[in-house]
Amino acid sequence: MQHLRSLERRTTPPVQLRMNMNVAHAFVDQLAKLLELGGAGIIIGGVLFATALFGVSGVRTHDWRKAYEGYRSNLGRGILLGLELLVGADIISTITAPLTPQSVGLLAGIVVIRTFLSFSLETEIEGCWPWRRARKDARRQELGREPVNSGEGSPP
Repeated sequence: MQHLRSLERRTTPPVQLRMNMNVAHAFVDQLAKLLELGGAGIIIGGVLFATALFGVSGVRTHDWRKAYEGYRSNLGRGILLGLELLVGADIISTITAPLTPQSVGLLAGIVVIRTFLSFSLETEIEGCWPWRRARKDARRQELGREPVNSGEGSPP
């Protein structure tokens, strides 16, 4: 009987440990929700900011075509940043979710779709494939122009 009790103590985690795990899972779940809200907020804020910048730029310069190109780039940047946070939230939420083949497959599908969207947006914003960006920037610097979308000092 003594042997069974000592074996039971070794195989059954203490109640305190189970409670700590529940608290940790609840915290991580809330963190994932917070990241999702942040990602959605960044996308919405990026749309509003890009729209305001588009209007100001168009009115100031009267070059609506150039303002539109900047608008598309700024919209893409806001969406791209928001998507990055949403992918991070999806990955973090898997920590608290029970891992089944269906849940892992669903997460993989979401991550693949969002990664493809991020890759497509980045290519659209930069105007070239990511592995050709360094060559494009070097060519612009040789011609005496700074890269248009270097990310320094440009809005989200």
